[in-house]
Amino acid sequence: MEAAAIGSQSPLSFPSSLCKAKVSSGLPICNVKISSNRRLEVVCHGMLATRKFMQRKRKEEVFKDAADEAEQKNWRRMMREIEERGSAVSILKTQRSGKEPLPRDVILGTLVRFKQLKKWNIVSEILEWLRTQHWWDFTEMDFLMLVTAYGKLGDFSRAERVLKYMNKKGYHPSVISQTGLMEAYGRGKQYRKAEAVFRRMQTSGPEPSPVTYQIILKSLVEGDKYKEAEAIFEDLLNEKRASFKPDQKMFHMMIYMYKKSGDYAQARKLFAQISERGIPLSTVTFNSLMSFETDYKEVSSIYDQMQRAGLKPDVVSYSLLIKAYGKARREEEALAVFEEMLDAGVRPTRKSYNILLDAFAISGLVDEANTVFKAMRRHRVEPDLCSYTTMVLAYVNASDMNGAEKFFRRIKEDGLKPNVVVYGTLMKGYSKLNNVEKVMRVYERMRIQGVEPNQTIYTTIMDVHGRNSDFGNAVIWFKEMEARGYPPDQKAKNILLSLAKTPEEQQEANELMTRLQETM
Repeated sequence: MEAAAIGSQSPLSFPSSLCKAKVSSGLPICNVKISSNRRLEVVCHGMLATRKFMQRKRKEEVFKDAADEAEQKNWRRMMREIEERGSAVSILKTQRSGKEPLPRDVILGTLVRFKQLKKWNIVSEILEWLRTQHWWDFTEMDFLMLVTAYGKLGDFSRAERVLKYMNKKGYHPSVISQTGLMEAYGRGKQYRKAEAVFRRMQTSGPEPSPVTYQIILKSLVEGDKYKEAEAIFEDLLNEKRASFKPDQKMFHMMIYMYKKSGDYAQARKLFAQISERGIPLSTVTFNSLMSFETDYKEVSSIYDQMQRAGLKPDVVSYSLLIKAYGKARREEEALAVFEEMLDAGVRPTRKSYNILLDAFAISGLVDEANTVFKAMRRHRVEPDLCSYTTMVLAYVNASDMNGAEKFFRRIKEDGLKPNVVVYGTLMKGYSKLNNVEKVMRVYERMRIQGVEPNQTIYTTIMDVHGRNSDFGNAVIWFKEMEARGYPPDQKAKNILLSLAKTPEEQQEANELMTRLQETM
């Protein structure tokens, strides 16, 4: 996109120009046809074309000699086996020759690689095994990596145990060990203990590092401890407690916090402070801001700002913009952004495909949704249950229940198990057609398969009875919802009240509402 050429307005806001755009391969982004109901339908054929990220050539490897080549290939084979099995020790044992110890560089290379991959369960398994091996000198650095691993896993019991052993051995508390313990508490949802470790570090040492602050802010925000997180961040802003200022990651976490709490004005204010304080902006910064905007024009404007700042969009950036256009029922712009992402060589994730699927499903554009579904496999992305559910929704919104049922059957045929959301989508389709019998038949199928209903299922059943002016059955399902522990939502209440026509029905409905309020 040439965002700078048109100021703050995104070119994606002009759908008339989108379908004329060309990608580098010379293929048109999309072909447009007008259906009999004069609705614009986007049919993308270019999506199935071979893309840059599918054409990447493997780099030719260079080895020192034949021995080095054999060693490197053996190590990679070992790593693959560990990843496939999800366990390392049994495979590492097979690498030993008799009583000879494993080469130190093999052990360190394996640990570093799994640390990079964030496979902390494997890192901790290897380190615990090394503690029992007489041929391995287990140093303070090994203990610190073990505490860090338990921190990432949220295993605070084991982190505490390792720290006690370290104290017995005479190792002094370090910023790494205390940060690891703090993170273990945070990930283990022991938020008060995490904050207590942090406060102890502030008062008694070791002094918290920027990483410590990043982790405590993340822990408190995830635990909905917004006031505590805000207080720590404010201290940093005012330079009361630390010798450094908040960094980019801390700002991102606080922007996320304000988004999570619904305080969008404060999130925007914080975003403005990043530039004022001379902190470099990144793609992640703009993604944070885009993530809580609901108006596609605002999301598009932020996207343009990011490009004018010389930053390249990543898969999250594209996905957020696609989602905004999809929610606004601007499917052609959503598709154009997706095509731009493909042409830029950015590999779509399953989530980004599902977002585009949803954009078409909302409007019941079945052909377009099917094209996206096929493109997933073409680009070696396996559809998940969410993908299949969204396809069912596309048929439902197109009032094609035969198509919905066929795609529902595909879920089982492809080895997946339908969940309550899939069944609820089918029920919603039949409810829109006022077909009580089909709604209840799907409900019975769901129960036979052992899938528990949720609040949405009960509301859908009430809705179809409401469409058929059946007050008696609506009351039965209203009570069933309560009995199952699901407080009726506003839609269920409105259905019941609207169905009550006679004085007796109105009295019963009002009594149910009063009883519901008393129990809440």
